[in-house]
Amino acid sequence: MAFDNIHLEKGMYREGGKSFTQVLESLDPSESYKGTSLEGTDAFQRQLKRFGIRVKGAGSDPVEKFFATYDSAVLFPEFIARIVRQGMEENNVLPSLVATVTNIDAMDYRSIYSVPSEKDRTLADLVEGAGIPTTGIKTSEKLISLQKRGRMLVASYEALRFQKLDLFSVMLRQIGAQIQAQHLSDAVHELEMNAGSYAIGESPIGGTSGSLSYAALVDFWSEFYPYEMNTMLVSSSTLASFLKLPEFQNPLTGLNFQGTGKVSTPLGAQILRSDSVASDFIYAVDRRYALEMVQAGDVCIEHDKLIDRQLERTAITHICGFGIIMEEAAKRLEF
Repeated sequence: MAFDNIHLEKGMYREGGKSFTQVLESLDPSESYKGTSLEGTDAFQRQLKRFGIRVKGAGSDPVEKFFATYDSAVLFPEFIARIVRQGMEENNVLPSLVATVTNIDAMDYRSIYSVPSEKDRTLADLVEGAGIPTTGIKTSEKLISLQKRGRMLVASYEALRFQKLDLFSVMLRQIGAQIQAQHLSDAVHELEMNAGSYAIGESPIGGTSGSLSYAALVDFWSEFYPYEMNTMLVSSSTLASFLKLPEFQNPLTGLNFQGTGKVSTPLGAQILRSDSVASDFIYAVDRRYALEMVQAGDVCIEHDKLIDRQLERTAITHICGFGIIMEEAAKRLEF
């Protein structure tokens, strides 16, 4: 098999514009395995098979199995990156907030935006010879600054060498979850700084300041037109206040929460919980139009150190930032 004859080296992590797996795929295309027992695997998984490395399940190998040869040691950084990404995806609520993801190769980024007026939104009749209404799209005056978020892996090779890869993966998934939580905090900060602001008890929102009511939520919901309030981001204490409102105690709402752990609302919006949100604020967006997520590259691992068994203080990072695309599609409510 072709994957048995590939020479692995550190330089495969540094090929411009390509990930380690993409480099492997160029040398060992997955298309070549259609109709075989290896169909459905990617080039990295075939390299694990080549060296007999079992990474999950009760029979998973110890960490030291990666370091049996130099070639197999080259696979270790990619293994860590994949498990960290898995942890990020398992705890990722950003798809419910983000309209689009943009990948760049820089640390700063200038997006585009559109703020149509009421006249621009009117679908006027087009008579012969009449001008067609326009929608202006402009380059943002503000840069989206990307933040490097990550965790330091602090462990010696001697401490990990006999640990099963399945157990080690649990630790790595937790690191991924922590990085993802930091990204969510960055998204909340963008909403805090740039989303339209409303307060309970101040027109056009009714109710009494400091008190959350269903009527105030309806007023807040109505301010989204022509957009749709389909995602709400709240703190744990605010979520508890939601569940105590009579309107949220509808039997069907309760059954859904008890059966799935997901809170549906009489307003039709999905509610997400985050400790990054202050207890006296509610953030709401139309996830189709509100936020742009900008990221520079994939999960970054200090591959040289890992291949050389220098696990002590190895950085695992991911670079990401957020910007609001359409201001009227993102709002916050203070109570």
